[in-house]
Amino acid sequence: GSVRHVTLPDLGAPGTGIPRLWATAPGLRWLTVLAADDEEAPVTATRYRAPGWFTRRVFNPVVAFLTRRGVSVWGSRVLEVPGRTTGLPRRTPVNLLALDGATYLVSPRGEGQWVRNARAAGRVATLVGRRREEWTVRELADDEKVPVLRAYLALSRVEVGAFFDGRSAGSSDDELAAIAPRHPVFRLEPAGAAG
Repeated sequence: GSVRHVTLPDLGAPGTGIPRLWATAPGLRWLTVLAADDEEAPVTATRYRAPGWFTRRVFNPVVAFLTRRGVSVWGSRVLEVPGRTTGLPRRTPVNLLALDGATYLVSPRGEGQWVRNARAAGRVATLVGRRREEWTVRELADDEKVPVLRAYLALSRVEVGAFFDGRSAGSSDDELAAIAPRHPVFRLEPAGAAG
């Protein structure tokens, strides 16, 4: 079977079968739902696909290492955002998308920690080598995401296509709109720029 992470907003509510004590335990935000490959597990707009061992231990560290040394791999940057709880900087490699004169940040894996941190802070920084850019963020509404998702898939299909449920740059607007709630997209504006 496959493993999917599903956010359940009413954890511990009567009728869910989940004891209220568990629902109020610190850090309980995700419930792992095991599903056979031929069954559809309930998936909400806030799902997250955690990176596998190779991505966490090999790919991301290599890309981050190269990016910190000024080598951008497929438009990579190191994203820095303050943690929601500690305020300490959190870093992760990301790919920016330039589209029609604007800069976007797409989360192919869904509601990751960097997404939550960016929402809370309203600001992020991107780094390539010694170059640091400060940005304010505006999250796009689902109905604004289709052209951005299409461009992102055209640019990064090989790297991230597996996270978009078989959708591609050639998918219809309706097909991309159906997965838009699962993929947060932020428009980045240079910090200090007039909005």
